[in-house]
Amino acid sequence: MTKHTFFAPLLALLAGAALAFPVVAQDAAPAEPVPVTAPEVAPVVGRIPIFANPDITVDLENILYLDLSNGSRVAIRLVPEWAPAHVARVKELARSGFYNGVIFHRVIDGFMAQTGDPTGTGQGGSELPDLAAEFNMMPHVRGTVSMARAQSEDSANSQFFIVFYPRFALDRNYTNFGRVISNMAGVDAIVRGEPPADPSSILQASIAADHVPQLMPQAPRRAQNFTADMLNVPPTAGE
Repeated sequence: MTKHTFFAPLLALLAGAALAFPVVAQDAAPAEPVPVTAPEVAPVVGRIPIFANPDITVDLENILYLDLSNGSRVAIRLVPEWAPAHVARVKELARSGFYNGVIFHRVIDGFMAQTGDPTGTGQGGSELPDLAAEFNMMPHVRGTVSMARAQSEDSANSQFFIVFYPRFALDRNYTNFGRVISNMAGVDAIVRGEPPADPSSILQASIAADHVPQLMPQAPRRAQNFTADMLNVPPTAGE
């Protein structure tokens, strides 16, 4: 075997390796390192956030406060990118005072608390026209705020519900437009029943950007029984 015959296979192997693993010139600039950044609070798909921003100090125009009769102020992040018409409707009704004094008329343990009907029957709504459905990809998880409707998909008006525990069967069937971001314990304390015997209510609904002070429940006044003798007592001097 000649020397050239011996080295021919070795040279071919080295040539193949050179094609598979090209050599980088020593004076070539190294690739720029990819900066490592903290994850966003609300990652987005395209322009749609997939989480409701939990920061209660930002975007106050899209935070709904519910001052409840149990003494809680619940903060709800409204997400216009999910359902712009529904968010606009809830903000309009809240600013008009529509929700003030409205009870939670249907509250099912392990499911949800529903409100937004001034008649307290589940059959009422506002005088505004019903909304076209804005079903979206957002799941109905604990704290989700979604619009109630009748059988028609385009019948949402003013009523909404807050989910206690995940109910994925509601996904793409009801318009998910927000999420509780503060004081879910206040929602948990809403009185259960269909309807409840002593229902919880929304004392006041407001938008955080308007800086409306929290409305607290008033202590019940004890009724005083008057008698005829009390009415006949002569006035004291100076009265």
